[in-house]
Amino acid sequence: MVPRMTVKTARPQANQLPQKLRTGPRPLALHLGSAATNWTSSLAALPLAKNGSLPWKRELREEAEALASALEKQSPEALVGALGSEIRRRMAAFLGGIECYQRHPYQRRFGAAFGAPATLWHEGSSRLLDYGAEMAGDDVKTVLFAPSLINRAYILDLSRQRSLMRYLAASGIRPLLLDWGAPAGEERGFNLDDYIHGRLNGAIDAALEVAGRPIGLAGYCMGGLLAMPAALARPADISSLILVATPWDFHTGKQQEIISACKLPFEAMISSLGVLPVDAVQALFAALDPLLAARKFSHFAGLAPYSAAARNFVALEDWLNDGVDLSAGVARDCLFGWYEENRTAHGRWQVAGQVIHPGRLSQPVLNIVPARDRIVPPESAEPLSALIPNSETWRPALGHIGMIASPRAKRTLWRQLADWIKSQN
Repeated sequence: MVPRMTVKTARPQANQLPQKLRTGPRPLALHLGSAATNWTSSLAALPLAKNGSLPWKRELREEAEALASALEKQSPEALVGALGSEIRRRMAAFLGGIECYQRHPYQRRFGAAFGAPATLWHEGSSRLLDYGAEMAGDDVKTVLFAPSLINRAYILDLSRQRSLMRYLAASGIRPLLLDWGAPAGEERGFNLDDYIHGRLNGAIDAALEVAGRPIGLAGYCMGGLLAMPAALARPADISSLILVATPWDFHTGKQQEIISACKLPFEAMISSLGVLPVDAVQALFAALDPLLAARKFSHFAGLAPYSAAARNFVALEDWLNDGVDLSAGVARDCLFGWYEENRTAHGRWQVAGQVIHPGRLSQPVLNIVPARDRIVPPESAEPLSALIPNSETWRPALGHIGMIASPRAKRTLWRQLADWIKSQN
């Protein structure tokens, strides 16, 4: 039997609103199945490890021989019992962490200390959020941030303590955030052209009107690829371009192999539903590291539930589990055009009939390539630095999400980023 684990609940707050239990991490069945399959497979592998026939990497050969020798000295019954106990312990910790997360009272909501930004412009499900509405003057730099279409924009404004948008505003910069929203109605038929030439251009027009001068444009992850065509098409309006973990060569990591293997079921889902469901997208991320959720939630189970670390964990997990469906055109453009065919690196990616060549960018470009990024490996983003003539490359020792939401991001990246923005003409 699985040992019963005491579930820690967070200290209730006087003004806490009632909350429905969370259902994440998404897709929950996949995360549970991956952990159970991985850990129980150890029982099947035990006889092979014991007799030395289990295949090992060459660099682990000595350790494998030592392990086989140690296992030989143990009774089969004791080994199976010990291994079974360890599997039950790990699963109990994982399940306990999930239950703690699902019941945690944290909610991201605006209040006196964390006010909602003003909406500067909106169209359909998209809106442009202004984090510096009170700022004006010729010396104030305005920068429009375009996030990915896959996850919600508020990763850049995750909480009062971890908000790149509010940090930049406090540094004297006027940051604007394009919240794409979730595709609804006719947006379910959008492709990348619709978002770039429609929504992004509309947001840029609104930003130019309030700035009264050319603006900076920044793109995070996929948002960098969406921003690049706009910077190419509007050099007089875009004074600088910031690319943050922006992929270019899509054949450098595991994603291409995973997507190619899933092409038929993904195409069937897209054709049948008109969108690629968010859980299918989440499954792609989970495939990069099938046991990541198990490690994260097992660690979370040991945190003091009302600690800052626990609240930060829940805030980030809530964002991760709050993804959106991808419209049919966007899903095909990204999964098959980018990841499968690598149209970007091969010089065949077109937006509104124009091939996108980074080498034609005339603005100063900052290419931020996180050294510990597993979602956009450095090898995928680095080629942009060689292709763009007027570019500067930073390689912070951070991960894809860590550079936006980790405690280290402020001192290792945000401060320098604010200085760079203010230094631009």
